[in-house]
Amino acid sequence: MNSKARLWTQNFILCSAINFQLVLIFYLLVVVIVGYAVSELAASTAQAGLVSGLFIVGTLIGRLLVGKFLTKFGRKTTLIVGLIGFLIFSILYFIHLGIGFLLFVRCFHGFMMGMASTVLGTIIAQILPPSRRGEGIGYYSMSSTLGTAIGPFLGIWLMFNVGYEAIFSISTAIAISCLITSFFLKVPEFITSQQDKHPQPDIVKTDWIAQFIEPKALPIAIVIFIASICYSGVLSFVHFYAKSLDLVGAATFFFLMYSLAILVSRPFTGRLLDKKGENIIMYPALIILAASLFLLSQVHNAGMLLLCAALLGFGFGNIQSVCQTIAVKSTSVERMGLATSTFFIFLDAGLGFGPFFIGKLLDYMSYSHLYFYSGFIAILCIVLYFTLHGKNASQKRKIVNI
Repeated sequence: MNSKARLWTQNFILCSAINFQLVLIFYLLVVVIVGYAVSELAASTAQAGLVSGLFIVGTLIGRLLVGKFLTKFGRKTTLIVGLIGFLIFSILYFIHLGIGFLLFVRCFHGFMMGMASTVLGTIIAQILPPSRRGEGIGYYSMSSTLGTAIGPFLGIWLMFNVGYEAIFSISTAIAISCLITSFFLKVPEFITSQQDKHPQPDIVKTDWIAQFIEPKALPIAIVIFIASICYSGVLSFVHFYAKSLDLVGAATFFFLMYSLAILVSRPFTGRLLDKKGENIIMYPALIILAASLFLLSQVHNAGMLLLCAALLGFGFGNIQSVCQTIAVKSTSVERMGLATSTFFIFLDAGLGFGPFFIGKLLDYMSYSHLYFYSGFIAILCIVLYFTLHGKNASQKRKIVNI
Protein backbone atom coordinates (compact mmCIF):
# COMPACT_ATOMS: atom_id res chain seq x y z
CA MET A 1 0.00 0.00 0.00
CA ASN A 2 1.45 3.36 -1.08
CA SER A 3 0.64 5.80 1.71
CA LYS A 4 2.67 8.52 -0.07
CA ALA A 5 0.52 8.59 -3.21
CA ARG A 6 -0.22 12.17 -4.26
CA LEU A 7 -3.40 13.60 -2.78
CA TRP A 8 -3.50 17.34 -3.45
CA THR A 9 -3.75 17.23 -7.23
CA GLN A 10 -5.20 20.03 -9.36
CA ASN A 11 -8.42 18.06 -9.84
CA PHE A 12 -8.78 17.47 -6.09
CA ILE A 13 -8.33 21.16 -5.29
CA LEU A 14 -10.72 22.28 -8.05
CA CYS A 15 -13.43 19.79 -6.97
CA SER A 16 -13.08 20.96 -3.37
CA ALA A 17 -13.30 24.60 -4.44
CA ILE A 18 -16.49 24.01 -6.45
CA ASN A 19 -18.07 22.03 -3.63
CA PHE A 20 -17.22 24.75 -1.11
CA GLN A 21 -18.89 27.39 -3.27
CA LEU A 22 -22.01 25.27 -3.83
CA VAL A 23 -22.43 24.63 -0.10
CA LEU A 24 -21.71 28.30 0.64
CA ILE A 25 -24.52 29.41 -1.69
CA PHE A 26 -26.94 26.88 -0.20
CA TYR A 27 -26.36 27.98 3.40
CA LEU A 28 -26.16 31.67 2.45
CA LEU A 29 -29.59 31.50 0.82
CA VAL A 30 -31.22 29.20 3.35
CA VAL A 31 -30.85 31.77 6.14
CA VAL A 32 -32.29 34.64 4.09
CA ILE A 33 -34.88 33.05 1.80
CA VAL A 34 -37.56 32.69 4.49
CA GLY A 35 -37.29 36.35 5.39
CA TYR A 36 -37.33 37.27 1.70
CA ALA A 37 -40.46 35.20 1.06
CA VAL A 38 -42.31 36.80 3.98
CA SER A 39 -41.21 40.42 3.57
CA GLU A 40 -41.03 40.71 -0.23
CA LEU A 41 -43.64 38.20 -1.42
CA ALA A 42 -46.08 38.32 1.53
CA ALA A 43 -45.77 34.57 2.06
CA SER A 44 -47.35 32.90 5.07
CA THR A 45 -45.18 31.12 7.62
CA ALA A 46 -46.13 27.75 6.16
CA GLN A 47 -45.30 28.90 2.62
CA ALA A 48 -41.97 30.31 3.79
CA GLY A 49 -41.11 27.00 5.41
CA LEU A 50 -41.98 25.24 2.15
CA VAL A 51 -39.71 27.64 0.26
CA SER A 52 -36.83 26.54 2.47
CA GLY A 53 -37.66 22.83 2.45
CA LEU A 54 -38.31 22.45 -1.28
CA PHE A 55 -34.63 23.04 -1.99
CA ILE A 56 -33.78 19.87 -0.06
CA VAL A 57 -36.56 17.96 -1.83
CA GLY A 58 -35.10 19.06 -5.17
CA THR A 59 -31.63 18.03 -4.02
CA LEU A 60 -32.90 14.56 -3.11
CA ILE A 61 -34.51 14.13 -6.51
CA GLY A 62 -31.33 15.29 -8.23
CA ARG A 63 -29.23 12.81 -6.30
CA LEU A 64 -31.70 10.03 -7.03
CA LEU A 65 -31.61 10.59 -10.80
CA VAL A 66 -27.97 11.57 -11.28
CA GLY A 67 -26.84 7.96 -11.71
CA LYS A 68 -28.75 7.77 -15.00
CA PHE A 69 -27.06 10.93 -16.29
CA LEU A 70 -23.63 9.67 -15.25
CA THR A 71 -24.12 6.43 -17.15
CA LYS A 72 -25.32 8.14 -20.33
CA PHE A 73 -23.26 11.32 -20.48
CA GLY A 74 -20.24 10.84 -18.22
CA ARG A 75 -18.95 12.78 -15.21
CA LYS A 76 -17.66 15.96 -16.82
CA THR A 77 -20.70 16.59 -19.00
CA THR A 78 -23.14 15.86 -16.17
CA LEU A 79 -21.23 18.20 -13.85
CA ILE A 80 -21.20 21.06 -16.35
CA VAL A 81 -24.90 20.61 -17.14
CA GLY A 82 -25.68 20.63 -13.42
CA LEU A 83 -23.62 23.79 -12.84
CA ILE A 84 -25.18 25.57 -15.85
CA GLY A 85 -28.61 24.74 -14.44
CA PHE A 86 -27.47 25.89 -10.98
CA LEU A 87 -26.40 29.23 -12.49
CA ILE A 88 -29.65 29.67 -14.44
CA PHE A 89 -31.80 29.11 -11.36
CA SER A 90 -29.54 31.43 -9.33
CA ILE A 91 -30.37 34.18 -11.83
CA LEU A 92 -34.11 33.43 -11.67
CA TYR A 93 -34.23 34.72 -8.07
CA PHE A 94 -34.18 38.21 -9.59
CA ILE A 95 -37.57 37.61 -11.22
CA HIS A 96 -40.46 38.43 -8.90
CA LEU A 97 -43.52 36.47 -10.03
CA GLY A 98 -44.95 35.50 -6.67
CA ILE A 99 -44.53 32.69 -4.19
CA GLY A 100 -45.43 29.96 -6.69
CA PHE A 101 -42.57 30.92 -8.98
CA LEU A 102 -40.14 31.07 -6.05
CA LEU A 103 -41.19 27.55 -5.01
CA PHE A 104 -40.46 26.39 -8.57
CA VAL A 105 -37.04 28.06 -8.52
CA ARG A 106 -36.11 26.63 -5.14
CA CYS A 107 -37.03 23.08 -6.12
CA PHE A 108 -35.05 23.09 -9.38
CA HIS A 109 -32.17 25.01 -7.83
CA GLY A 110 -31.90 22.17 -5.33
CA PHE A 111 -32.20 19.61 -8.13
CA MET A 112 -29.20 21.11 -9.94
CA MET A 113 -27.16 21.25 -6.74
CA GLY A 114 -28.01 17.62 -6.03
CA MET A 115 -26.73 16.66 -9.46
CA ALA A 116 -23.55 18.72 -9.33
CA SER A 117 -22.52 17.90 -5.77
CA THR A 118 -23.09 14.17 -6.27
CA VAL A 119 -20.94 14.18 -9.42
CA LEU A 120 -18.21 16.01 -7.50
CA GLY A 121 -18.30 13.36 -4.77
CA THR A 122 -18.06 10.65 -7.42
CA ILE A 123 -15.10 12.31 -9.15
CA ILE A 124 -13.31 12.74 -5.83
CA ALA A 125 -13.80 9.07 -4.91
CA GLN A 126 -12.38 7.98 -8.26
CA ILE A 127 -9.37 10.29 -8.53
CA LEU A 128 -8.11 9.67 -5.00
CA PRO A 129 -5.37 7.07 -4.50
CA PRO A 130 -7.07 3.98 -2.98
CA SER A 131 -4.45 3.92 -0.22
CA ARG A 132 -5.43 7.45 0.86
CA ARG A 133 -9.13 7.50 0.00
CA GLY A 134 -10.30 7.89 3.59
CA GLU A 135 -7.89 10.74 4.24
CA GLY A 136 -8.80 12.39 0.93
CA ILE A 137 -12.55 12.24 1.47
CA GLY A 138 -11.97 13.64 4.94
CA TYR A 139 -10.15 16.65 3.49
CA TYR A 140 -12.74 17.02 0.74
CA SER A 141 -15.55 17.01 3.32
CA MET A 142 -13.84 19.96 5.00
CA SER A 143 -14.86 22.07 1.98
CA SER A 144 -18.49 21.42 2.96
CA THR A 145 -17.68 22.15 6.60
CA LEU A 146 -16.26 25.56 5.69
CA GLY A 147 -19.33 26.30 3.58
CA THR A 148 -21.68 25.42 6.43
CA ALA A 149 -19.72 27.68 8.79
CA ILE A 150 -19.21 30.70 6.52
CA GLY A 151 -22.50 30.60 4.59
CA PRO A 152 -24.93 31.34 7.46
CA PHE A 153 -22.73 34.10 8.92
CA LEU A 154 -22.27 35.72 5.51
CA GLY A 155 -25.99 35.44 4.80
CA ILE A 156 -27.01 37.04 8.09
CA TRP A 157 -24.44 39.84 7.70
CA LEU A 158 -25.57 40.59 4.14
CA MET A 159 -29.22 40.50 5.18
CA PHE A 160 -28.63 43.27 7.72
CA ASN A 161 -26.23 45.34 5.62
CA VAL A 162 -27.35 45.04 1.99
CA GLY A 163 -30.58 44.28 0.14
CA TYR A 164 -31.86 40.97 -1.17
CA GLU A 165 -30.91 41.96 -4.72
CA ALA A 166 -27.27 42.25 -3.65
CA ILE A 167 -27.44 38.84 -1.97
CA PHE A 168 -28.80 37.26 -5.16
CA SER A 169 -26.07 39.03 -7.15
CA ILE A 170 -23.37 37.56 -4.90
CA SER A 171 -24.82 34.05 -5.10
CA THR A 172 -25.02 34.37 -8.90
CA ALA A 173 -21.40 35.51 -9.08
CA ILE A 174 -20.33 32.50 -7.01
CA ALA A 175 -22.38 30.21 -9.29
CA ILE A 176 -20.52 31.67 -12.30
CA SER A 177 -17.24 30.97 -10.51
CA CYS A 178 -18.30 27.34 -10.00
CA LEU A 179 -19.04 26.90 -13.69
CA ILE A 180 -15.79 28.53 -14.83
CA THR A 181 -13.77 26.41 -12.40
CA SER A 182 -15.37 23.21 -13.72
CA PHE A 183 -13.91 23.77 -17.21
CA PHE A 184 -10.41 23.36 -15.79
CA LEU A 185 -11.19 19.91 -14.39
CA LYS A 186 -9.64 16.97 -16.19
CA VAL A 187 -11.98 14.12 -15.37
CA PRO A 188 -11.04 10.59 -16.45
CA GLU A 189 -14.12 8.98 -17.95
CA PHE A 190 -14.37 5.43 -16.74
CA ILE A 191 -15.32 2.87 -19.35
CA THR A 192 -18.66 1.25 -18.73
CA SER A 193 -19.08 -0.43 -22.12
CA GLN A 194 -17.97 -3.73 -20.66
CA GLN A 195 -20.77 -3.48 -18.17
CA ASP A 196 -23.20 -2.68 -21.00
CA LYS A 197 -22.10 -5.75 -22.96
CA HIS A 198 -22.65 -8.01 -19.99
CA PRO A 199 -25.64 -6.57 -18.11
CA GLN A 200 -26.55 -8.10 -14.80
CA PRO A 201 -30.09 -9.49 -15.14
CA ASP A 202 -30.77 -9.35 -11.41
CA ILE A 203 -30.10 -5.62 -11.37
CA VAL A 204 -31.26 -4.43 -14.78
CA LYS A 205 -34.43 -6.50 -15.13
CA THR A 206 -35.70 -7.48 -11.70
CA ASP A 207 -34.19 -5.11 -9.16
CA TRP A 208 -35.23 -1.81 -10.75
CA ILE A 209 -34.33 0.18 -7.65
CA ALA A 210 -30.65 -0.68 -8.23
CA GLN A 211 -30.81 1.52 -11.33
CA PHE A 212 -31.20 4.55 -9.04
CA ILE A 213 -29.31 3.60 -5.86
CA GLU A 214 -26.46 1.25 -4.96
CA PRO A 215 -27.73 -1.67 -2.81
CA LYS A 216 -24.24 -2.32 -1.41
CA ALA A 217 -24.19 1.21 0.03
CA LEU A 218 -27.59 0.86 1.71
CA PRO A 219 -26.38 -0.55 5.07
CA ILE A 220 -24.08 2.38 5.81
CA ALA A 221 -26.64 4.79 4.31
CA ILE A 222 -29.17 3.62 6.91
CA VAL A 223 -26.64 4.34 9.67
CA ILE A 224 -25.99 7.90 8.42
CA PHE A 225 -29.75 8.44 8.05
CA ILE A 226 -30.42 7.71 11.73
CA ALA A 227 -27.33 9.63 12.87
CA SER A 228 -28.30 12.65 10.75
CA ILE A 229 -31.77 12.71 12.31
CA CYS A 230 -30.07 13.04 15.72
CA TYR A 231 -27.94 15.89 14.39
CA SER A 232 -30.86 17.59 12.62
CA GLY A 233 -32.45 18.30 15.99
CA VAL A 234 -29.37 20.30 16.90
CA LEU A 235 -29.05 21.96 13.51
CA SER A 236 -32.63 23.21 13.54
CA PHE A 237 -33.42 23.90 17.18
CA VAL A 238 -30.22 24.61 19.12
CA HIS A 239 -30.67 28.37 18.74
CA PHE A 240 -34.18 28.17 20.21
CA TYR A 241 -32.82 26.00 23.01
CA ALA A 242 -30.03 28.49 23.67
CA LYS A 243 -32.54 31.34 23.71
CA SER A 244 -34.59 29.53 26.35
CA LEU A 245 -31.39 29.26 28.44
CA ASP A 246 -30.38 32.88 27.82
CA LEU A 247 -27.26 31.74 25.94
CA VAL A 248 -27.88 33.47 22.60
CA GLY A 249 -24.39 34.97 22.55
CA ALA A 250 -22.71 31.57 22.84
CA ALA A 251 -25.11 30.06 20.30
CA THR A 252 -23.77 32.50 17.71
CA PHE A 253 -20.46 30.64 17.82
CA PHE A 254 -21.94 27.13 18.11
CA PHE A 255 -21.46 26.04 14.51
CA LEU A 256 -18.11 27.78 14.23
CA MET A 257 -16.92 25.63 17.13
CA TYR A 258 -18.50 22.58 15.47
CA SER A 259 -16.64 23.33 12.23
CA LEU A 260 -13.36 24.01 14.04
CA ALA A 261 -13.52 20.60 15.73
CA ILE A 262 -13.97 18.96 12.32
CA LEU A 263 -11.11 20.92 10.79
CA VAL A 264 -8.81 19.89 13.63
CA SER A 265 -9.76 16.20 13.63
CA ARG A 266 -10.16 15.35 9.92
CA PRO A 267 -6.43 15.14 9.03
CA PHE A 268 -5.85 12.60 11.81
CA THR A 269 -9.03 10.56 11.43
CA GLY A 270 -8.59 10.33 7.66
CA ARG A 271 -5.10 8.81 7.94
CA LEU A 272 -6.22 6.53 10.76
CA LEU A 273 -9.13 5.31 8.64
CA ASP A 274 -6.81 4.32 5.79
CA LYS A 275 -4.33 2.60 8.10
CA LYS A 276 -6.58 0.89 10.65
CA GLY A 277 -10.02 0.69 9.03
CA GLU A 278 -13.35 2.35 9.70
CA ASN A 279 -14.23 0.72 13.02
CA ILE A 280 -11.47 2.52 14.90
CA ILE A 281 -13.14 5.83 13.96
CA MET A 282 -16.82 4.93 13.88
CA TYR A 283 -17.27 3.40 17.33
CA PRO A 284 -15.61 6.29 19.23
CA ALA A 285 -17.37 8.86 17.00
CA LEU A 286 -20.78 7.31 17.66
CA ILE A 287 -20.08 7.23 21.41
CA ILE A 288 -19.00 10.89 21.28
CA LEU A 289 -22.19 11.78 19.37
CA ALA A 290 -24.32 10.16 22.07
CA ALA A 291 -22.29 11.84 24.83
CA SER A 292 -22.62 15.26 23.20
CA LEU A 293 -26.41 14.92 23.02
CA PHE A 294 -26.68 13.80 26.65
CA LEU A 295 -24.46 16.71 27.71
CA LEU A 296 -26.47 19.13 25.55
CA SER A 297 -29.60 18.16 27.44
CA GLN A 298 -27.92 19.32 30.68
CA VAL A 299 -26.37 22.60 29.46
CA HIS A 300 -26.36 25.46 31.97
CA ASN A 301 -23.69 27.85 30.72
CA ALA A 302 -21.89 29.05 27.58
CA GLY A 303 -18.83 26.88 28.14
CA MET A 304 -20.92 23.70 28.24
CA LEU A 305 -22.79 24.72 25.09
CA LEU A 306 -19.58 25.28 23.12
CA LEU A 307 -18.13 22.04 24.48
CA CYS A 308 -21.18 20.23 23.08
CA ALA A 309 -20.53 21.89 19.71
CA ALA A 310 -16.94 20.63 19.69
CA LEU A 311 -18.02 17.11 20.67
CA LEU A 312 -20.61 17.11 17.88
CA GLY A 313 -17.84 18.02 15.44
CA PHE A 314 -15.65 15.17 16.67
CA GLY A 315 -18.66 12.84 16.62
CA PHE A 316 -21.11 13.51 13.81
CA GLY A 317 -18.57 15.41 11.70
CA ASN A 318 -16.34 12.35 11.45
CA ILE A 319 -19.25 9.90 11.19
CA GLN A 320 -20.31 11.73 8.04
CA SER A 321 -16.95 11.52 6.26
CA VAL A 322 -16.26 7.90 7.30
CA CYS A 323 -19.70 6.74 6.17
CA GLN A 324 -19.14 8.42 2.80
CA THR A 325 -15.83 6.60 2.47
CA ILE A 326 -17.46 3.28 3.35
CA ALA A 327 -20.20 3.90 0.78
CA VAL A 328 -17.84 4.53 -2.14
CA LYS A 329 -15.56 1.64 -1.16
CA SER A 330 -18.48 -0.77 -1.02
CA THR A 331 -18.94 -1.04 -4.78
CA SER A 332 -17.16 -1.09 -8.14
CA VAL A 333 -15.68 1.94 -9.88
CA GLU A 334 -18.55 1.95 -12.39
CA ARG A 335 -21.16 2.27 -9.63
CA MET A 336 -19.35 4.75 -7.39
CA GLY A 337 -21.66 7.47 -8.71
CA LEU A 338 -24.71 5.58 -7.48
CA ALA A 339 -22.99 4.78 -4.17
CA THR A 340 -22.19 8.46 -3.62
CA SER A 341 -25.74 9.40 -4.59
CA THR A 342 -27.18 6.79 -2.21
CA PHE A 343 -25.12 8.11 0.69
CA PHE A 344 -26.22 11.73 0.15
CA ILE A 345 -29.86 10.79 -0.42
CA PHE A 346 -30.03 9.24 3.05
CA LEU A 347 -27.95 12.03 4.62
CA ASP A 348 -30.14 14.74 3.10
CA ALA A 349 -33.31 12.85 4.00
CA GLY A 350 -32.27 12.71 7.65
CA LEU A 351 -31.24 16.37 7.77
CA GLY A 352 -34.19 17.54 5.69
CA PHE A 353 -37.09 15.59 7.15
CA GLY A 354 -35.72 15.02 10.67
CA PRO A 355 -36.67 18.52 11.87
CA PHE A 356 -40.30 17.97 10.81
CA PHE A 357 -40.71 14.88 12.99
CA ILE A 358 -38.63 16.33 15.80
CA GLY A 359 -40.74 19.48 15.68
CA LYS A 360 -43.81 17.33 16.27
CA LEU A 361 -42.16 15.81 19.35
CA LEU A 362 -41.48 19.28 20.75
CA ASP A 363 -45.24 19.65 21.21
CA TYR A 364 -44.94 17.03 23.95
CA MET A 365 -41.49 17.59 25.48
CA SER A 366 -38.87 20.23 26.21
CA TYR A 367 -35.67 20.81 24.24
CA SER A 368 -33.72 19.28 27.12
CA HIS A 369 -35.75 16.08 26.97
CA LEU A 370 -35.49 16.02 23.17
CA TYR A 371 -31.69 15.98 23.23
CA PHE A 372 -31.64 13.49 26.09
CA TYR A 373 -33.74 10.98 24.14
CA SER A 374 -31.73 11.73 20.99
CA GLY A 375 -28.71 10.47 22.89
CA PHE A 376 -30.36 7.06 23.19
CA ILE A 377 -31.04 7.04 19.45
CA ALA A 378 -27.32 7.70 18.93
CA ILE A 379 -26.58 4.67 21.11
CA LEU A 380 -28.94 2.69 18.89
CA CYS A 381 -26.76 3.78 15.96
CA ILE A 382 -23.83 1.94 17.56
CA VAL A 383 -25.81 -1.31 17.57
CA LEU A 384 -27.06 -0.61 14.06
CA TYR A 385 -23.57 0.07 12.74
CA PHE A 386 -22.21 -3.12 14.31
CA THR A 387 -25.04 -5.19 12.85
CA LEU A 388 -25.06 -3.71 9.35
CA HIS A 389 -21.35 -3.15 8.77
CA GLY A 390 -18.97 -3.05 11.73
CA LYS A 391 -18.83 -6.77 12.52
CA ASN A 392 -17.73 -7.57 8.95
CA ALA A 393 -15.55 -4.50 8.37
CA SER A 394 -12.24 -6.11 9.30
CA GLN A 395 -12.85 -9.09 7.04
CA LYS A 396 -13.87 -6.86 4.14
CA ARG A 397 -10.75 -4.74 4.59
CA LYS A 398 -8.53 -7.81 4.35
CA ILE A 399 -10.21 -8.82 1.10
CA VAL A 400 -9.77 -5.35 -0.39
CA ASN A 401 -6.06 -5.28 0.48
CA ILE A 402 -5.28 -8.69 -1.03
